[in-house]
Amino acid sequence: MALATPRVARSERSAWIVLIGAWLASTVAAMWLAGAAAERDSRAELARQAEAAADLHAAVLRSELEKHRSLPVALAGDPDIAHLLAGGGAGETEAINGKLETLATQTRAAVIYVIGADGVTRAASNWRLSTSFVGADYGFRPYFVDGMARGEAEFFALGTVSGRPGLYLSRRVEGSGGQALGVVVVKVEFDALEAEWRASGEPAYVVDPGGVVLITSEPDWRFRTLEPLDDRRRRLTLTDQTLAPEDLRPLPFETPDAAPALIEVAVGGEAQRWMYARTGTATPGWTLHLLAPTRGAIKGAASSARAVAALAVALLAVGAALMLRRRQQQAVRAREDERRREELERRIDERTRELREANQALNAEMEERRRAEASRELLRDELVQAGKLAALGQIVAGVAHEINQPVAAIRTQAEIAETYVGRAEGDKARGALSRISDLTQRIGAITQELRAFSRKSEPGLQSVRMAEAVDGALLLLGGRLREGGVQLVRTGGRDIRVTADRFRLEQVIVNLVQNACQALEGLPDPRIMIAVSRDGESILLSIADNGPGVSSEMRERLFTPFTTSRPAGLGLGLVICRDIVAGFGGELSLADSDEGAVFVVRLKAAP
Repeated sequence: MALATPRVARSERSAWIVLIGAWLASTVAAMWLAGAAAERDSRAELARQAEAAADLHAAVLRSELEKHRSLPVALAGDPDIAHLLAGGGAGETEAINGKLETLATQTRAAVIYVIGADGVTRAASNWRLSTSFVGADYGFRPYFVDGMARGEAEFFALGTVSGRPGLYLSRRVEGSGGQALGVVVVKVEFDALEAEWRASGEPAYVVDPGGVVLITSEPDWRFRTLEPLDDRRRRLTLTDQTLAPEDLRPLPFETPDAAPALIEVAVGGEAQRWMYARTGTATPGWTLHLLAPTRGAIKGAASSARAVAALAVALLAVGAALMLRRRQQQAVRAREDERRREELERRIDERTRELREANQALNAEMEERRRAEASRELLRDELVQAGKLAALGQIVAGVAHEINQPVAAIRTQAEIAETYVGRAEGDKARGALSRISDLTQRIGAITQELRAFSRKSEPGLQSVRMAEAVDGALLLLGGRLREGGVQLVRTGGRDIRVTADRFRLEQVIVNLVQNACQALEGLPDPRIMIAVSRDGESILLSIADNGPGVSSEMRERLFTPFTTSRPAGLGLGLVICRDIVAGFGGELSLADSDEGAVFVVRLKAAP
């Protein structure tokens, strides 16, 4: 026994040495792996954030540019400006000056001015200032030359008078004969946008196709380049953009070839690490570059990960030490483990029972929801049928008129046939009877369409000729249209097919045409236009009128139940139509229009 004790002690000592050695080796390996993984994840997260910030900056820039790009387009079509450029007098110049001054203030444009075909400025928003452009010759500026030649131009440069950088947007003004009278120019300055970028703490700059920085949150970087320019490009750029000789120097850092990437750049006199990202903009050739601050995030994440890894390995080592020290208590632990296992099984059984009960309750709730959904579908079908019957109530007078005319004609033809028979003129009698047969067929077609329209149909999608659906609806509404003196204009191919239910599609057309008729009541020269066209994989059915249109207040709530502009209306017709079209997998919308209202039904083309 005395000989065994030293061997046991040596064995225990060796076990502790192995444990400590394994602990140290595992700690080093875990810290290295955790630090590398944390650095990689932190880089990826910073790159994602930088790309998102670049996209946001680009969206803000795009919004600012789109707002101002519409100005020269609108002003180029102003007849007062065209008349001024065609030779208007001094009174017109003052009026145009005032108009441009007001527009520049409202849109926050730096300056808006009109240049004649000879390059001389005729009117400007800054006409009151000492730096007024009126009378200045800008025939040499690229935005004038390109605008006169191509109809429009965009050019970023320094102002020859103000010396402030900005984007010049020009649009050619044409006379009634198509001759070029001059250009309208809007200068956009980006001081506010650059201030916002500067406040975000993320240096950003926009580069043109030639690699020249145009817009930037860092003023020292403006008109610098991504890489050195050769003498010819440098000379041309300086001349076109009216830059000083000290401009067009390379940026004080090298732009990475790939993005995102980590770079070190001195901003504000202090060198820092940044996550570099770039993205395109709405302006062709312009690229937005952004530097997102890392703020030591990569090192911090790596340090934290290493600390966590070291702590985890230490905890594992402590656990192993405890296991080693308690080897003698294996029997006790075995009994404790058995007791815990039984307790765990008991808890598992209890939890399984709870889950089973919860599952049964969930199944019952799902069944209840299925019944509620079936009830909702039934109610929707009943609402569609109610809308159809309501539409029939409105068109029944017109249908009765359509039937009364053939009936009267049948009576007349019967009397004529009786006369011919009395005279033994068989051929003429047969002609009258033939006309009676034709009139009877017309009455049958009208009543057949009326019965088919009123029948409650089960929703089922199939290939339907759009022209047949329109013909059926117009057959029911023909008397109403003629009674109101409405001129009907139909356009579009008659062989176009859509995926829908014919009678429900007819209900949509009937409701929309009836709404148009009601909007046209009491108006001179009422007119309804029905057009069918193809848009890719979709078919568009457009129903337009030349009535008063839909007010902006009503437009916002148009497809809300119980919203109507008619005292006797329920406000459910358009809601029902929208649900029917949605059931076809399509869409019903109110399109923008300068005259009247235009409803557009978009359906899937039949295969």
